[in-house]
Amino acid sequence: MSKKPKAYVSWSSGKDAAWALHKARQAGEFDITGILTTVTGTFSRVSMHGVREELLDLQAAALGLPCHKVSIPWPCPNETYEARMEEAVSALKAQGVTHMIFGDLFLEDVRAYREEKLKGTGLTPVFPLWGEETAALAREMIDGGLEAHLVCVDPRQAPKEVAGRRFDAALLAGLPASVDPCGERGEFHTVVTAGPMFTKSIACQPGEVVEREGFIYADFLPG
Repeated sequence: MSKKPKAYVSWSSGKDAAWALHKARQAGEFDITGILTTVTGTFSRVSMHGVREELLDLQAAALGLPCHKVSIPWPCPNETYEARMEEAVSALKAQGVTHMIFGDLFLEDVRAYREEKLKGTGLTPVFPLWGEETAALAREMIDGGLEAHLVCVDPRQAPKEVAGRRFDAALLAGLPASVDPCGERGEFHTVVTAGPMFTKSIACQPGEVVEREGFIYADFLPG
């Protein structure tokens, strides 16, 4: 039995969560026992990213970790979201989990929100990637073997044509200077299909690209 504190990873299906998990495993401070993901039950997709639940399940299997899914409706009032998250946190605490790992990079308001919501719950937030220079971090991910594709793009901040593109050096070289290389300001979101955090890569194929509620979504199907 591990005597390290138990931790879960706040798992978005994307590269930052995946790399935070990888870095936390390398550091060896925690016994990482699972991932926590918000799924919009109406569509059976990871919230915001739009990733199919089937791909999320394949990711969890490749990580060798159980996935605690927080199901929310669509549309979802903020009070409903927060109530569902409180239930999830209570369930994890009952399992002996004491820490939650996040892939946040530099947005102070996001970090403050997470810290505030976990205050007094018994779970301590951990930010393994916090403050890293994002251009260097993006290259580290790519050089480290992470494979990801852009599944959601905000066309108000990034070219809509990058939806569906692989997150690689060519993509980074072509991004406008105003776009953060890791998409930390919400310019884009990704789905990870391979990397050092997985025991095996996940086969998937591109589907249709659609615009919904002002965002461009690129679908990816298992197989």
